[in-house]
Amino acid sequence: MQNLIGKKKQIGKKAYLLASELFPICRSITGSGLRQTLNIIKKEIPINVLEVPSGTKAFDWTVPEEWNIRDAFIADEAGKKIIDFQKNNLHVVGYSTPIDKKVSFNELQKHLYSLEDQPKAIPYITSYYKRWWGFCLSHEQRMKLKKGKYRVRIDSDFKKGSLTYGEIIIPGRSKKEIFLSTYICHPSMANNEISGPSLLVFLAKWILSKHRKYTYRLIFIPETIGSIVYLSKNIDQMKKNIIAGFNITCVGDDLIYSFLPSRQGNTLADRAALNVLKFRYPNFIKYSFLERGSDERQYCSPGIDLPVVSIMRTKYGEFPEYHTSLDDLNFISESGLQGSYDVLKECLEAIENNEIYHIKCLGEPHLGKRKLYPTISTKFLNSDLKTMMDFIVYADGTKDLLEISNIINVPVKSLISVIKKLQKENLLEKITLKIKTN
Repeated sequence: MQNLIGKKKQIGKKAYLLASELFPICRSITGSGLRQTLNIIKKEIPINVLEVPSGTKAFDWTVPEEWNIRDAFIADEAGKKIIDFQKNNLHVVGYSTPIDKKVSFNELQKHLYSLEDQPKAIPYITSYYKRWWGFCLSHEQRMKLKKGKYRVRIDSDFKKGSLTYGEIIIPGRSKKEIFLSTYICHPSMANNEISGPSLLVFLAKWILSKHRKYTYRLIFIPETIGSIVYLSKNIDQMKKNIIAGFNITCVGDDLIYSFLPSRQGNTLADRAALNVLKFRYPNFIKYSFLERGSDERQYCSPGIDLPVVSIMRTKYGEFPEYHTSLDDLNFISESGLQGSYDVLKECLEAIENNEIYHIKCLGEPHLGKRKLYPTISTKFLNSDLKTMMDFIVYADGTKDLLEISNIINVPVKSLISVIKKLQKENLLEKITLKIKTN
């Protein structure tokens, strides 16, 4: 048993090692950083890497030109680099235009970004859809700048390239799908960025190792533009088949668990997530969809209305390290990743096992003659037997397993063995579960 527990905890360690490998890559919504990230993931799981050309229309959006950066720095009058992209790729505003010239102190200030209330942090700033250049630095660094001339150099370029994303479809017995999405566009941020794809890689390995009722659709995309592009290419099939989905982000820290519902709030994904969190971590924080901020905005938008929720550790925007250099590999942990993996896996298992059951006999079944009830009757009823009898009471063909679990206050995973025992004795039948996809 000890070896089995140790083996299960290895997932957190492996996910952390993968996160450490992905962390330093300079990513954006397009470019070589995305491809490098996906090529590493492709060594772990068999994803398809796809390219969508610049200029492609996607609903109300257009795939932008591809941006790549090789180097950037600010140097003082003596030629000393005081801000260096090679030391931290957050130092450059994402999608900065190329520049190489000398500027005055006052001109430079117009293109600098720092956080006065977090003086040691380098902020993460982007300008995807308006041409601009800029540098990000800690406020401590900014306060040390003196008046004079500075050389600013950003070695970047724009071209008619493409947006890159990864996809894997894992077939099940049913064409109905469970959807898992994560993003790969932020440079050098651990919890807000790399925890998601690192965890999804190992969820994919677990899914691939199991006999599956449902088909699984997993994607690794740049945030916002990636989900919009993906939806524009696959919306009909997704609306037809997806029964539950999870947007995976901010799953690496060791702090509180958080839940963000779908826009509808009552989908199968909502119900499964709330059920698992209720029993595992009852002190979790439940947010409103009004507090959304990631790709659930796209998946749950009107007219799309996919049943997608988010289970996170500390929600994006709710930890001070968010979108700064402080969201580093010290902020996430093996145990944080392991806990999130366990919760999401249990949600998937709950959905896989969710059925409507009906007791086949009238009245209470005679459990004693089937050795499911003690032959010596006392005033005490052990918890396992009480669970079985409570399950039987509500297995009336009108309630699914998640609903029964909530009524009798027993986790779904604890009811699976009860169901197997009753099925073995031919006491329980399964009724076809009709699932709304949106």
